[in-house]
Amino acid sequence: MTKNKRITINDIARLAGVSKSTASLVLNGRGKELRVAQGTRDRVLEIAQQQHYQPSIHARALNSARSHTLGLVVPEMTNHGFARFSHELEMLCRDAGLQLLIACTAENASQETLAVNNLIQRQVDGLIVASSMLNDAQYLKINQQLPVVLFDRHLGESTLPLVITDAIEPTATLVQAVMRMGYDEIYFFGGQPRISPTRDRLAGFYLGLERAGVTAKPEWVMHGHYHASSGYELFAELYARLGRVPQALFCAACGLQEGVLRYLSQHQLLNTPMHLSSFDDHYLYDALSVRIDTVEQDERLLAWNCFELISQLIDEQKPQVSQRLLPARLRWRRASPFADER
Repeated sequence: MTKNKRITINDIARLAGVSKSTASLVLNGRGKELRVAQGTRDRVLEIAQQQHYQPSIHARALNSARSHTLGLVVPEMTNHGFARFSHELEMLCRDAGLQLLIACTAENASQETLAVNNLIQRQVDGLIVASSMLNDAQYLKINQQLPVVLFDRHLGESTLPLVITDAIEPTATLVQAVMRMGYDEIYFFGGQPRISPTRDRLAGFYLGLERAGVTAKPEWVMHGHYHASSGYELFAELYARLGRVPQALFCAACGLQEGVLRYLSQHQLLNTPMHLSSFDDHYLYDALSVRIDTVEQDERLLAWNCFELISQLIDEQKPQVSQRLLPARLRWRRASPFADER
């Protein structure tokens, strides 16, 4: 079997009949500046194109003291929001000539430490992290050697750069709107209480009830994790407890809502009157016969702000605003009681 051989700059120089230094100057765009003959430049470039030559990223890093890579750390890629965010960020990196390296942590702090260390060993220029940690101690140390931007979730009162979507106010507005439709109850399905997205969305849930003049009951709040299986299990438990579907339900993420829809479908309950609402939107919601009101994050805006922050920090520029709270959009698929929200 013939072993594949990577084309190197030495090969290009040999095929073009020039020295390695001359080939290097031409391929790095400095041939004209340093007066390499036009014919020589054309020949080197033509051979490089014919041979599908690509410069070594490692050599490029040695010359610039940068790896031209960014590290992204997320809990999981099956989460619709993280998947969309990663896609948007990768396109921004691609347009800027950067490589994005992605690591998943499964909401496990030990796995996160391992993933971050692996990215650092690969000499990434900066880290963008949706952390599962309980505090910022690890990232404060890392931030002393390379820039770190937190996103999606905050770590206490950390002063590290942060990009996050406002969850409290839009969730409160949605829950208040639902309860103004005359329901006597609304249940909350959330993920792990220790992470900030759950806490913030629950805070918005309580605020919305307060504004609607409704006293929250402890049994309305149920926690699991942000997977579809958890939404399925929570709804099965609730249905068994009530002996019916609830009047209204707010899911703190798409994954939980997916599990609820799966349960309803399998048990022929999709047509049962119930008001469904959720944090995070999914394009498939527009195709469902069940209408779901949502709080929609703008993953493109989230990715752009993270990319702008990390780029400025890598270039040793001080951002004007290093902690950014982005707006969310309310998507009404049932009639909104707030005329200005339609």
